Amino acid sequence: MTLSATPPKVNKPSKVEGLKERSNFLREPLATELLNDLNYFSEDAIQILKFHGSYQQDNRDNRVKGQEKDYGMMLRTRSPGGFIPPQLYLTLDRLSDEYGNHTIRATTRQGFQLHGVLKKNLKTVLASIINNMGSTLGACGDINRNVLAPPAPYKNRPEYEYARTYANNIADLLTPQTGAYYEIWLDGEKFITAEEDPEVKVARLRNTNGTNYTDSPEPIYGTYYMPRKFKCAVTVPGDNSLDIYTQDLGLVVITNAAGELEGFNILVGGGLGRTHNKEETFARMADEIGYVDKADIYDAVKAIVATQRDYGDRTNRRHARMKYLIHDWGVDQFREKAEEYFGKSFQPFKPLPAWNYEDYLGWHEQGDGQLFVGISVDNGRIKDEGNFRLKTVLRQIVEQFDVPMLVTASQNVILYEISPEVQPKIQTLLKEHGIKTETEIDPLERYSMACPALPTCGLAMTESERIIPSVLGRIRVLLDNVGLQQEHFVIRMTGCPNGCARPYMAELGFVGSAPDTYQIWLGGSPNQTRLAEAFVDRLSIHDLETFLTPIFVYFKQDRKPEEGFGDFCYRVGFDALRKFITSYSTTVSMNIETQEAPVFTGSQTLPEISDSDAPLDTSKIRHRVSVRDSIYNQLKAESKRLGKPVVELATQAIEEYLEKLKVQ
Repeated sequence: MTLSATPPKVNKPSKVEGLKERSNFLREPLATELLNDLNYFSEDAIQILKFHGSYQQDNRDNRVKGQEKDYGMMLRTRSPGGFIPPQLYLTLDRLSDEYGNHTIRATTRQGFQLHGVLKKNLKTVLASIINNMGSTLGACGDINRNVLAPPAPYKNRPEYEYARTYANNIADLLTPQTGAYYEIWLDGEKFITAEEDPEVKVARLRNTNGTNYTDSPEPIYGTYYMPRKFKCAVTVPGDNSLDIYTQDLGLVVITNAAGELEGFNILVGGGLGRTHNKEETFARMADEIGYVDKADIYDAVKAIVATQRDYGDRTNRRHARMKYLIHDWGVDQFREKAEEYFGKSFQPFKPLPAWNYEDYLGWHEQGDGQLFVGISVDNGRIKDEGNFRLKTVLRQIVEQFDVPMLVTASQNVILYEISPEVQPKIQTLLKEHGIKTETEIDPLERYSMACPALPTCGLAMTESERIIPSVLGRIRVLLDNVGLQQEHFVIRMTGCPNGCARPYMAELGFVGSAPDTYQIWLGGSPNQTRLAEAFVDRLSIHDLETFLTPIFVYFKQDRKPEEGFGDFCYRVGFDALRKFITSYSTTVSMNIETQEAPVFTGSQTLPEISDSDAPLDTSKIRHRVSVRDSIYNQLKAESKRLGKPVVELATQAIEEYLEKLKVQ
């Protein structure tokens, strides 16, 4: 007897479930509204638009009371493993200038985004992407999102090639099959950029114990698709360049001694989105669930997808991700249900080596005589600004040398298939356009990430991408001042708690909670294998120095040899951190009253830690004065030139100004 998937039983489905049911497999009301003269879509059409790879946004910088919002569309590419052929990149570059905001943004899911596309131009832009070897189908929406893979294009390490191949195949397996995408954007002409693996086609249609809807245009998704977004990644043992523990479904390539593919370790249930002040929402790391042979991987993936499809929460969208199903059921019950769809038991999880974070910046050998180069992209924003002309140089290199590109999960890009003969020419071009090498970038910047946030993201509560450069600069000055000049750690920032830049895995995470205010997370590991924890709920960004200085002093004093900042915070614990901060703050206040300047160096004895358990109140430690970023950057430059702390220079300037006022 062959079982067939049945519609999920829902007590009171959410509004979005009804929209999906009435959409005629992702067609309406999007197709109808695309034809009207309005410059925006309705809320109902917006929900369906997401499945096609686009979000409607408005530029909050341009809001004027009483006037219509400045609407623009964000488009996101579906690029498994981050692969961007030359033709597609040049098309995106052109479209960003003709129809967008003149920038391209690399995402944390290895795709590219265009911002600011007007509704009237949306079809033209999407058609151009599709006709030039790209797609946006399934990049957003209640569906499997872009599938990640390690971005290193090694040709002599077969496990990396397997990871890229299966990332692409699983993306194909879980791609929506509705014809709506091509009907709407290409007037029904289906444009195929590459043939699917025949094994994927067979696996998609194979109905194993109810994994499929047998009489539906969507054999895996059915009418309702997934309860919420679903994220997959494929990596190799030891390479955690893509935060494998944050995925709904993570696969780890397992090879034998000869480098031949044997199967995959499987992890399930990761996810970072949450909501402030709602403790029932939380970040969660994935669990190990088992191992499957390579011949069974597509059926195993479908079984896990079907379990979430049929049992995920379709009433409360805040509780709809697979992490909540696994949290509520427990890993064992989830495994048992997935095995019912799979038709067999998962094998035991294979041992793995320790994980390491890699960003692949700089020049590397591919293993076949060719080279690749990783280029840092500050917060993923490819743009021209003054002497920094990343957008121009990438276009020139791709045009001149016809090289493909890979987007990394840390918002950088890799150019590859570069012959050694042209390496000097490319390096010269990069230097002439103001692009720093990996050794010239401050490590704080190198290992940081930020989401776009304001002004375009509708969920943003405060700044992220636009403010993190100054925040990193201020942190660097603090580290220098306490004698940690060479120190660096993973810093990530988001403008809201959805966590798009994965701040909950950082050693120091900033999560926007209100204008100029952030929740602070501490204690993640340098290799992103441990969740951070919320340390302070609301920190004004203007109190950054006040808050971080005692923590850095404590870190310098009590760290173990080679211990990283996140590992230190995790080891000593939050109670010890709070006690030290309170003791340090009290000592600073006493020194100020006696007009003694508090200076702490590694050779000094710091105050004894108090036994008080009083909660930390960061607003009452010291007063701070805020300045514009431009002024701060000038102070920072002078601080470096003169070898004096920024605080000393600022204090001197204010004192001189106040003296002038007295004279007047």
